[in-house]
Order: sequence, then C-alpha cells, then structure tokens
Amino acid sequence: MDSPENKPQVPTMPVMHEADPAPARPRPWHGVAHYENFPVASWLVPAPLRPAVTTLYRFARYADDVADEGDAPAAERLAELAALERALTDPQADHPLVRPLLPHLAALPEGRADCRALLSAFRQDVTVTRHPDYAALQDYCARSAAPVGRLVLGLFGCRQPPLLIFSDAICSALQLINFVQDMAIDWSRGRLYIPQDELRAAGLAEADLDRALRACQADASLRALIEAQTRRAWALLESGAPLVSRVPWRLSLELRAVMAGGRRIVETIARDGFDPFAQRPALGARDVPALLRLSMSRPRW
Repeated sequence: MDSPENKPQVPTMPVMHEADPAPARPRPWHGVAHYENFPVASWLVPAPLRPAVTTLYRFARYADDVADEGDAPAAERLAELAALERALTDPQADHPLVRPLLPHLAALPEGRADCRALLSAFRQDVTVTRHPDYAALQDYCARSAAPVGRLVLGLFGCRQPPLLIFSDAICSALQLINFVQDMAIDWSRGRLYIPQDELRAAGLAEADLDRALRACQADASLRALIEAQTRRAWALLESGAPLVSRVPWRLSLELRAVMAGGRRIVETIARDGFDPFAQRPALGARDVPALLRLSMSRPRW
C-alpha cells in the first residue's frame, strides 16, 4: 500500500520520479506525489501482470494530473490530453506515457476504448466543475473510474458482462467515496461533486460550502448531506462485493484489499462526524487491523 501521507501541494516546477518516463520538457502538472487509499500493482497481483497494471496506472495517473494538478492553462491541459488520445489511435503519433502501454492494450480488445473513456472524463475535469444531478455524476464515474476496473478484469481474462457490473459498482463507489474524502480540497479549487439538485433539496447553497471551508467545519445541515452522499457510495460499494468470489484468487485478494480501503475510509468519515472540512480522512499504520477486519466484513457504523 502506498504512503498514507496527505497529498502535498503541487509544485509549480515538477520533480521527476526515477520510474517516470521523461516528457520532452518539464510540465507544470507532472511529478506530483500522490496519496493512495488502495494498493496498486501490489504483490497480490501475479508477477507477469504487474508491468501491465503499473503501466495502465501510470497512464491514468498522468492523465488525471494533466487535468487536475499544477497551474497550466486549460488550453494546454486539453492539448496534452488530445496528444495522449492521438497516441492511442494514430500509429504515427507518439507519447512516452502511451508507448509502453500499447503492447498491453494489444491483448485487450476493449482496452483502447477504456483508455479513451478515461481521457473523456479528464477532459471534462478541465471544463466542468458542477454536476446537476446524480445521473450526471454517475456518467462521470462511468468514464473516470469504471474503465480502470474493466482494464484490470481484461488482464485477468475476466471481462464477462456480469462481472463488469460488479466492477463498475466498486470503481464508481470508490470514486464517490474519494469525492467525500476530498470535498474540502476540491471546493478550495472551485469544484463540487455533490449534485446541485441535492444541495438545493437540502436547503443549502454554495455559500454554505464557503463558510465550511473558512471555518474548517461543516454545519449540521451540510454534515447530514455529506452523510447521505457517504451512505449511498457505501451501498454502491457493497453491491459490487460479489465480484470478490467470482475472480481468480490473486485478484480476489487484491479486491479484498481495495474493498477494505474503501470501507475504512467510510468508517473514518463516519467516525469524524461526516465532516471532511474539519479533517481530511486518511489511512495510516494504525488502520492495519481495521483493514484486515474489513477485508472480510462490512464497516461498523
């Protein structure tokens, strides 16, 4: 599992990691250190598949950073995302993040479509900061999160339609949990992942989020809405749990770890009173016993 440290501020000039493919010139979004709740290409993944999983993750992480991190203007972000997509579809195009990915995608008939779906969500991140309703948020998650699970299932030869339904639920739920976890950070950047119609139905407005951010504390009405968002994401996560028993055992162990990470974040959000404005929920070494418990059971509310 990756470091539990909180995600640091993004440097204007990037610091390249040794394992990262070097782009033609430094990018203001590149080399960002990341906090991860969930294991990526851990020892639970069979060794022959780890390079593919790592390469897929690096591609998705980089593209997400292009959309979200640093101080590059929107036009430059969109141009870089377009360059990634051209490299996926045009043999004459090239990109250092796509080049090592192509041999792995050759074995996945739907792989390029999944990667393009990811890129469409990241393009949306550049220009869209509000979601009118839950259906719009679900559509975003179907492109920003679900394709990752589909790609991994494809690598394991488990891309049957019933399994995709469970995988989509898990991946979308983890995305929704992350939205709650990062609510204060996202709002400080002008982004809101609470559906606007649900915000209004709760009798709240964006001014209430401003007050919560300034006070480092959400009021009772906002906490109630955050609890509803959290419980819905948790229910979606649990709806995907049958996938754990329907895939090869190594992938099953990895999924148990992933589910445990999501469940523990939900428990932490609940323990903190459904107030991510007061403190961002994060996992640390003290959470290991709970993660082991949650790999086999649902969270305690």
